[in-house]
Amino acid sequence: MVDLRPVGYVIGLVVAALGATMLVPFVVDLALGDANAHAFAEAALVSVVIGGLTAVACQNRAGRSLSVRQAFLLTLGIWMFVPFFGALPFIIGVPEVRFIDAYFEAVSGITTTGASVFVGVDDLPAGVTLWRGMLNWLGGLGIAFIAMIFLPMMRVGGMQFFRTEGFDTFGKVLPRATDIARELFIVYALLTAGCMAAYAIAGMPPFEAVAHGLATIATGGFSPRGASFTGYGPEIHYTAVAFMILGSLPYVRYVQLLRGATRPLRSDPQVRIYLLWIAIAVTGVTVWRLVTSDQSAEPAFRETLFNLVSIISCTGFGAGDFSAWGAFPAIVALWLGIMGACSGSSSAGLSVFRVQIMFSVLSARIRQIQTPHQIIALRYGGQLIESDTVDAIMLFVGAYVVTLGVFSVLIAACGVDFESALFTSWTAMANIGYGYGAILGDTGTHIALPDLAKLLMILAMIMGRLSLLSVLVILLPRFWRD
Repeated sequence: MVDLRPVGYVIGLVVAALGATMLVPFVVDLALGDANAHAFAEAALVSVVIGGLTAVACQNRAGRSLSVRQAFLLTLGIWMFVPFFGALPFIIGVPEVRFIDAYFEAVSGITTTGASVFVGVDDLPAGVTLWRGMLNWLGGLGIAFIAMIFLPMMRVGGMQFFRTEGFDTFGKVLPRATDIARELFIVYALLTAGCMAAYAIAGMPPFEAVAHGLATIATGGFSPRGASFTGYGPEIHYTAVAFMILGSLPYVRYVQLLRGATRPLRSDPQVRIYLLWIAIAVTGVTVWRLVTSDQSAEPAFRETLFNLVSIISCTGFGAGDFSAWGAFPAIVALWLGIMGACSGSSSAGLSVFRVQIMFSVLSARIRQIQTPHQIIALRYGGQLIESDTVDAIMLFVGAYVVTLGVFSVLIAACGVDFESALFTSWTAMANIGYGYGAILGDTGTHIALPDLAKLLMILAMIMGRLSLLSVLVILLPRFWRD
């Protein structure tokens, strides 16, 4: 039987830390004289008390090392229980929604999906708007940072925790988990501050610049405006594109960059192919739109660039009416979202690294059909790819496609039209948050989904954020055997 006390100890501390962060929107609402400040005060008190009591109750096991099974359970537990407490302000105060909708919004924020069930976000109190952005930011890499603060108390190698999140350090350029957490936090904070400043310089109102900056670097997609980036000028659109790309590159490369090593970022094969795929997709869809519509070149290019970068980076911001562009852009977007951005970032999807390996394997198998006796060695970035790595990647790709299909069928069985069900599964599993399909209606949100479909989306968002297999392994009976 798995001892859950070490897991409960860390989760309790993380929940208490989350409660402490609620004081930020509380102070904002209090300073603005908004009566909704009480919601964050009450939610913070509940989170700190329950989290603290849980940690105290499990404290007698705090000095023990985490096993691999406990590390998996810790990761899943954080992504399941933290949103529960993150949803409390939405239930206690504005918008005073049902638990299922509040939990959906919090899971969407923490998993950096960005899909919303809130209607009229333009009218939300400033504290609620800020909290939605903070959920995105904490979910990007922040939750991992918070957990890493407490993991040294458990005498566990933090690399184990990162692995259960699907976090690829590409060679472990830093030897210890605490070093990784510290260096990554610096990078994350600098990118966030830079993004906020760039938005403000480009002409975005200061509060919106802060909220959008939190969501952009986290590739989260929660916007303080119901129309997202529609209505902003070209300068803001191009600024968002730049930082969505920056937020979807491997963070460990930034750490190396801060240490004066520029070559790893420049020579990273997944960074190069990621930028190439963006260029090809944007060019193709832009040409399509120029041929099939009367829109002028610059707006067509800018809207295409913005939306496709938002999708492939798994951010979820929108500009213009993407659903009116036709079938070809929708197919391109579907494929880009499934591929996702770079491994080692806060983005989800298959990741560029896995897709590259998959294509290499397919190419090698085709060549072997032509020359059966030829031995083909697979390499990535000049290094030989071991067969275990190839098998694991192909297993993940296959499981991802099958799971996407299963969720699509299950959501359709809830009474959702199949196009909406497919794109709803896609946006949840890839943590994109991009709305597409008839089910969105006039609100542009997922509020009209049946409750069972929302629960399925919640599960898909968590599975997508944790790289799928990290969740599926817990369902195996052998996982629980001693």
